Amino acid sequence: MFFNKKYKVKPLNHKPLIKILYSFLVFVLLISCASVDKHNKQITKLHNVEELHKDVDVAYRKLQKLHPQLYLYTSKKELDAKFKTLKDSITEPMTTYAFYEKLAPVVAEVRQGHAGISVPTKKYTRKEGKALNKLKNEWSYLRFENVEDAVLVKNTLGEDSTMVGSRVVKLGDDSVDDLLKKYKTYFSSDGYNTTFHNKYSAQKLARYYYYDKGRLDSLEVTFSKNDSLYTKIFRRIPRDSTRFPKAKKDSLNDKKPIKKTKEERKLASKKLKKELKDYHKYGYSYSEKYYNRNLDFIGEDSSVAYMKIRSFTRGDYEAFYEEAFKKIDSAKTENLIIDLRDNGGGRLVEIHDLYSYLAKDKFKFIEEGEVNTRYPMIKSYMSRNKTVYGAAYKSLFVPFLFFKEVFKAHKKNGKLVYKFKESKIAAPKENNYKGNVYVLINGRSFSASSVFSNVIKARKRGIIVGEETGGAYNSTVAGQTKLVRLPNSKLMLYFGLMVLETPFKTEIEGYGVKPDIVITPTLEDRANNYDPELDWILNSINK
Repeated sequence: MFFNKKYKVKPLNHKPLIKILYSFLVFVLLISCASVDKHNKQITKLHNVEELHKDVDVAYRKLQKLHPQLYLYTSKKELDAKFKTLKDSITEPMTTYAFYEKLAPVVAEVRQGHAGISVPTKKYTRKEGKALNKLKNEWSYLRFENVEDAVLVKNTLGEDSTMVGSRVVKLGDDSVDDLLKKYKTYFSSDGYNTTFHNKYSAQKLARYYYYDKGRLDSLEVTFSKNDSLYTKIFRRIPRDSTRFPKAKKDSLNDKKPIKKTKEERKLASKKLKKELKDYHKYGYSYSEKYYNRNLDFIGEDSSVAYMKIRSFTRGDYEAFYEEAFKKIDSAKTENLIIDLRDNGGGRLVEIHDLYSYLAKDKFKFIEEGEVNTRYPMIKSYMSRNKTVYGAAYKSLFVPFLFFKEVFKAHKKNGKLVYKFKESKIAAPKENNYKGNVYVLINGRSFSASSVFSNVIKARKRGIIVGEETGGAYNSTVAGQTKLVRLPNSKLMLYFGLMVLETPFKTEIEGYGVKPDIVITPTLEDRANNYDPELDWILNSINK
């Protein structure tokens, strides 16, 4: 019968499938290599005058269309003239970086700190990338700060700590003072203040030098310390190597590890989970090797709480602030210091949450923000695509963003404004802190840090100590960022799409939040490892 017949099942032949898969991988690899090669040629070749003029026009047209306060600090007449002068000065072909050196200072004339130009850098094939990942650049481990117009080594991320406090005099044959004078023209603060320029140019010295000179295998740097000059050569070395000799291996301790018990494995797993949870809560930075948020208590009686917030970005801020203010409440702390020095900003929702623990009454944190588009989130989201395929994928989520934004923009007093959640009247937290508040700021306190400091100062909720902020008191244009890749040079234009301003204004436009107590550190302070701003607060509390 038919049903009783026995059939042999032939094994599947996988060879054709493997060949197809292999061919596809080879195709993807070839496309990737071709893309890398095309990108590198595009940014190193000489672009003709017509192409560069077109990029200037695209950049200015996008700013005019979408930037809501383009002419706040520089009039339209002045800005039109600057862009025209720029075009007139381009009379011969030039590379992408040479064009950047001309375009960036003109965009900086907008005087909005969130608007600028970034430089495309050389790309590498997968094979080249793997080889580079096996190396580390010793120079990249240094962090810098500006003190009295000198660039000092602030940190070495665990490498040669003897350099900390040294003044950087020369990079190669270039004077650092000359380099900074040039680099300061490539970006802007909000308005007219200069404190941000000094801090930011020093902090980003390595980045600008890399844009300027490219990836170097070695760099000779001249330092000054204790009135003496010395040089160091920084190289690209194997990642597992170090400047310091490794400890000799003890052969007696060279034993097989003892197998952990079930209980020990359980405890180790529990410890690891807690560490990962803390990394998320406190916003651990693997590159900088520190937590984004810290809370410590000064003094045996815990009468002073010190909260260091390096940025209002990564991490679970809600969990951190809830935990922090519970600890402050339990310790019955009378004085709280919030350190926002070198805090470049971040999330509006986070600074609103932090202030709700400090507010004593109901408050309005921020005004509705002026915009030039009804859909700033969509404009920002879609501008971050690097490929056509990425744009196609991201477009699938646009309908969700559309329904999220469609009712947020409306006309008010002849302007298009955007309703923030944080622009509603809010109440303080139940366990709001009622003690004394001190806020530390400097020129690198920018964006959200300036907005937060504005509210503290205007509502007389605390004493501001330090240096004028880099972000403007009256407003900043940020919120969502628009990216525009210029078609020929491939330079990236970026700028904010929303005006962020609190209900409080000053008559003088274009300057930052001024401290109640002006204190700036000196070279002598750094040499003695002395923090004059923090010390003033602690002495004031003791008195």
